[in-house]
Amino acid sequence: MSQDDKIKVVVVGCGHMGSSHARAYRTIDGFELVALVAPTPTRRSRLAEELGGIPEFDNFDTALKAAKPQAVSINSYSDTHAQYAIKSLNAGLHVFVEKPIAQTVEQAQQIVKLAKEKNKKVVVGYILRHHPAWMKFIEIAQTLGKPLVMRMNLNQQSCAENWQVHKNLMLSTSPIVDCGVHYVDVMCQMTRSRPVRVQAIGARLSDEISDDMYNYGQLQVIFDDGSIGWYEAGWGPMMSETAFFVKDCIGPKGSVSIVEAKSDSANIDIHTKTNAILMHDAQMDSDGKFKNKDTIINTSDEPGHQQLCSREQKFLLKAIRENLDLTEHLDDAVNSLRIVLAADESVRTESIVNL
Repeated sequence: MSQDDKIKVVVVGCGHMGSSHARAYRTIDGFELVALVAPTPTRRSRLAEELGGIPEFDNFDTALKAAKPQAVSINSYSDTHAQYAIKSLNAGLHVFVEKPIAQTVEQAQQIVKLAKEKNKKVVVGYILRHHPAWMKFIEIAQTLGKPLVMRMNLNQQSCAENWQVHKNLMLSTSPIVDCGVHYVDVMCQMTRSRPVRVQAIGARLSDEISDDMYNYGQLQVIFDDGSIGWYEAGWGPMMSETAFFVKDCIGPKGSVSIVEAKSDSANIDIHTKTNAILMHDAQMDSDGKFKNKDTIINTSDEPGHQQLCSREQKFLLKAIRENLDLTEHLDDAVNSLRIVLAADESVRTESIVNL
């Protein structure tokens, strides 16, 4: 295909993220949305109608055969990500896959290996990598010296439909795995250091989930430069909205923090919004007082969730059209997955996991 040809894309999964990505493909010059795939028609048909009558399928293989795409966007539940990604790559297609890339490190490595063999692009949906304020947050953190202390959480108070979504997710994935890969990825970018050890704890706070699953978890990860990271995630109607959004990094030279958005943890836009970045300089004068006042960087004009999804898909388009080297991108995706899966193992075995 020529550089001017539109890339035909099939979207799998028509929930919140799938719908947002489908809208992005529909509006970005360079993509042609050719099919929506979901097992039930409820959201799929509504989205298809919204986007102008996009063909609908309840079977992935049938959709590929009928639509003949060049790319697939995978936004289904995480236990299907590897299956669809591997099938797509073997069919010679480029792949966008929501995080996490897979359910095991071995599956993730298989996807990376296959992408190289087939010479196809795989972009993982780390939305914060395309957010200018989060990029600035990471950039400042990298100036604070070593070791770093990184404190992050995302607790989501959910009820009704949102709680049902969380319960569906927990049929296969815990909160510290599903959400944790985002923020562990941020930590890895801040330190650019090798993770060496993980310890985690978890609690089952609802009898509406299976006995072997937990809806609250906390992990600690240690890097070989001495940096440490803490991450906490909880889902459900019982979750507190006190300090549900902590994004903080401390180093020898000072600290940088994302100023908390207003309390509404069920609102997905809040998960990426920053409002402001607070910088603190640890330098002191001869009297032992701080030399510089804290600095606030206003980020109130940041992009919304739909705009961020569009940025992700423009990156996919650029990766395909310009043949970008995504080696580091995929290595980071595998690395962050390795950490959160080690955390899940730590919860279940009640032990420290060495990486």
